[in-house]
Parts: sequence; C-alpha cells; structure tokens
Amino acid sequence: MIGFGVAASKDYYEILGVDRDADAKTIKRAFLKLARKLHPDVSNEPDAEEKFKEVNEAYSVLSDEKRRSNYDTFGNPDGPAGFGGDYVDMSDIFGGFGMGDLFSSFFGGMGNSAGARSARTRGRDMGLNLQITLEEAAAGCTKTLAYDRLAPCDDCNGSGVGAGGKVTNCHRCHGTGRVVTVQQTILGQMQTQTTCPGCGGTGKIVEGACETCGGQGRTPSRETVEADIPAGIHSGQSIRIKGRGEAGVRGELAGDLIITINVSDHEQFQRQGDDLYYVLRIDAFEAMLGATHTIDGILADEKVSVVVPAGCQYGQRIVVSRHGMPRLHSSARGSLIVAVEVSIPTDLTDEQLKTVRELVAQRGQEDELHSQEDEEQNKQDESQPESESEPEPEPHHTNNPFRRPLGKKKRPRKGQRK
Repeated sequence: MIGFGVAASKDYYEILGVDRDADAKTIKRAFLKLARKLHPDVSNEPDAEEKFKEVNEAYSVLSDEKRRSNYDTFGNPDGPAGFGGDYVDMSDIFGGFGMGDLFSSFFGGMGNSAGARSARTRGRDMGLNLQITLEEAAAGCTKTLAYDRLAPCDDCNGSGVGAGGKVTNCHRCHGTGRVVTVQQTILGQMQTQTTCPGCGGTGKIVEGACETCGGQGRTPSRETVEADIPAGIHSGQSIRIKGRGEAGVRGELAGDLIITINVSDHEQFQRQGDDLYYVLRIDAFEAMLGATHTIDGILADEKVSVVVPAGCQYGQRIVVSRHGMPRLHSSARGSLIVAVEVSIPTDLTDEQLKTVRELVAQRGQEDELHSQEDEEQNKQDESQPESESEPEPEPHHTNNPFRRPLGKKKRPRKGQRK
C-alpha cells in the first residue's frame, strides 16, 4: 500500500531493486545496470523487450521528482487529478522517441576498452513538439518539459574515464583519427584514407573506462527543462535551448534542444496572422437600432466592448483595434475583427408582435404614398412639350494656326494667272 491507502499497480522500487529512500544517482545506476541486461539490442531472452519496458517505466517515474512524489503520495505518478498545464511529459506525446531509442544509440556508440565508437563526438540537436493553447500563445507561458536524452555521465562527470583510468592517443592512427591504406593496382599504388577503427575517429583511447558509461562520458537519462514561450508565437515557430540536446562524447560540445510550437484551435476566436476573428450574433432589433456588446478578450480578465452601429447588415465587419494577438517581441497587437450575424427573434410576445405588425403596416402605407407621388411626377414630366433646341453656332477656327482666316483671298503664286 502506498500513500492514502491507494494500492499501486506496480512497485517501481522493487522493479529497479532500490530502497524507497534511494537518491537519484542510485536509481539511475540501478536502471542502467538492468537496461544493459534487458535491452533487446543486447539480450537474447524472449521476454527481454517486455522487461525492458517495465524497467523503463519504473525509471521514468522515479527519476522525475514530481512524478515520484505523486507516486509516493497517491500511488499514481500523475497525482489525484493529473498534472497541471505547465508540466508536459514529452515521452508520452513525442512518438518514436524515447529511452529505448536512446539505448540503441548508446549501445551503438559503446565499444571495447580501447574506446572504439562512432567518429561523431559532438552531441546532436534534439527536436520536440509542444502543443499550447491560443491563450498561452497570447500571454506567453513557461512550460516544464520532461524528456529523455543522452546526458553527461554522473559517475565520471562526462569524461568517460573510470577510477585510475586515463586517456591516451590512439597508437594505430597516432591521434589523427584517420588511417591510410595502400593498395597495389595495375595503375600503380592507390592510397585510401578511412576512419580509424581503433578509436572510431576520435584519435583518443580510454584506458580504464568508466563502467557506467563504457567510456562515452554520457548515459541515457530522464531530464527536465524550463521552456519560456514568448507572447505572440505562431504555430511552426521554434525555440532553441542551448546545450540541452544530446551530450557530446567525453565532454565534447552538446547539441541544442529545439522545441517546435503548435497552437491549438480556439472555440471562439480564429487567428489569421496577428488578427483575431470573432462571430457576434445579434437580433434584428439590435441591428436596426444599434447596440453595444461586451465580450471576453483573448487575454485573462480582458473585456472588449463591441459597438454595433444602427442599420448594421448581416456579415458586416466591425474592427476593434489593438485587441487581437500580441505581435512577437513587440508591445503592439493586432485587431479584433467582429463579423456580425443577424438573427430573427422567435420569442416575441403577442403584444410585441402586434406592435411589429402595426409598424409594418405603417411602413407599407408610407411606401404606397411614395409610389403614388413618383407616378404623378412621371406623368407630369411626360405631359410637358419638349423645348426646341437652338442650333449650335458654327465653330470658329481662328485659333487654328493651320487654317486661313475667313474673308481673305488666297494670294496667287508668282507666275500664276490672276
């Protein structure tokens, strides 16, 4: 029994073979010891995969302070009501990535005591996808992410050297990490340069390697990191946290953790760039007379007044400036664009319906009167005779420099008859 009399389905301490007061290093050593025996890449036992999953599950709980506390108190790693929105366990949502994949990479990088391993020594960047709400994107937030990575070994502080061990230059490549082979061909000698198989291209050999990490200086580990999400971030944008990706081999530079943001759709607001679109439903009387509606904004405790003008039409858009999404790394905000939908009320009382009918009848009479006035005016216009139009005067061309003035005779050229 654990905590408030809640029976735990599994005893994670018993699975790892540690006491309930074991510290984090003891729990990690126990996990790595079991993982080396049970991982499918190194074990031939038929149930090795299932046992490794069980060990991995136990470690994922006991290596996380918050989940371990919930497990000890409530018997459930997620607590009585689950985690809050600011804590995200990435191993649950990031498909295809987990401790098993890390161990495959870890075993692939381990070699014999001579230190043979991959030529890549710098840690690789790691990528995670993080889902947040539109409200979190508007206000900005801080998320605590729990994820698995190859982290510096605690027992050797990332050096890969055990007690009494040392690092020397590879005797095969003399510290260059490359070896040259010469082959005799019909065209003569041909030289080929390849990665040194003795040191894996590092140029170094660990004598007396750390037993925990096998000389790599890194081990699979459950890590947590605080991610600050800025206000105004968009889906598809990324946040880079330096040095929190895969640790490098024997103290080499670690990779970065790249978190790609995905903003969830919202029930009321639709985002387009930094603008927010909102549908406001009003009745026909409000559309005719005008009205003011107060709605909840995207930020916490934000109230927005939407003024509907008299005579508003269906589909008309009302722009409320500086009430959209914040612009990234800026104090400015987009606009809130309100699309109006006009509905016909169906719950009018008999007295109200009577008033509406009287109004409709009155408007009908006014329309008929206007129609009669227009008809009489048209008849008057038709009965008036058309006025004779005066003939247009002949145009004067005195301003035309190429036209001879009127009334002057053409002078004969020299040699012509008069």
